[in-house]
Amino acid sequence: MRKFFYLIAAILFMSSCGVKYKSVPYFTDLPVDSTIQEQILNQTVLKIQKDDILAITVSSLNPEASAIFNMGNTSSIQGTPSANINPSTTANGFMVDQKGAIQLPLIGSIQVEGLTTASARDLIQSKLGTYLKEPTVSLRLVNFKVSVLGDVVRPGVYPIQNERVSVTEALSMAGDLTITAVRNNVLLIRENQGKRQYTRLNMQSKELFNSPYYYLQNNDVIYIQPGNAKYASVDSSYRNVSIILSALSVIALIISRF
Repeated sequence: MRKFFYLIAAILFMSSCGVKYKSVPYFTDLPVDSTIQEQILNQTVLKIQKDDILAITVSSLNPEASAIFNMGNTSSIQGTPSANINPSTTANGFMVDQKGAIQLPLIGSIQVEGLTTASARDLIQSKLGTYLKEPTVSLRLVNFKVSVLGDVVRPGVYPIQNERVSVTEALSMAGDLTITAVRNNVLLIRENQGKRQYTRLNMQSKELFNSPYYYLQNNDVIYIQPGNAKYASVDSSYRNVSIILSALSVIALIISRF
């Protein structure tokens, strides 16, 4: 009987425990006493997609002739309102339509979907040679953004100023995961070429750095699942159950001594 009470007490005590330390650190499979060096083989190049907004600046030996190509069009950056991005913000640029093309003055439709910004720049520059002398084109994506939500310090939509951002950088912008977040089940949602992908990432493994999803794409969404301790901190009934279980465990220990 005494062994039974000890078993019940141990189970109740374990059920009342909060966040385990071993679930908190990142990249726990990295050795602590040596340095590892490896080649970066998963770095991806940003590809242009439908609904992207491209800021295109054209210059040539004739500035007056170049001016017509710099007018662009004004398009609202669509996104979920947050403290980090203003949904009314506008960007001057050319929107990629549902056919994957942009419409440039004089030139007309240019297919850019699936191209890198460098390839699209070279393509536009080659077509401008018909109208301008020694044209030079600058092109960048102006509505590149990622969303981070769930159990982080500052959830929100974050605009990206360059063409490269990683999962760890995006989480850093969001203030990092809270102590109660589930680190080995991070959900990445990605839309690409009309398909939606759901991928699970493990922040506790160094294999994250080699994942093809480590570098993010435009409109990626990262969701951080809260752990049980997070739920316990906001749900009074759950807390009451924990208190009762703890009390029962103490009673079981007392009874086992008599």
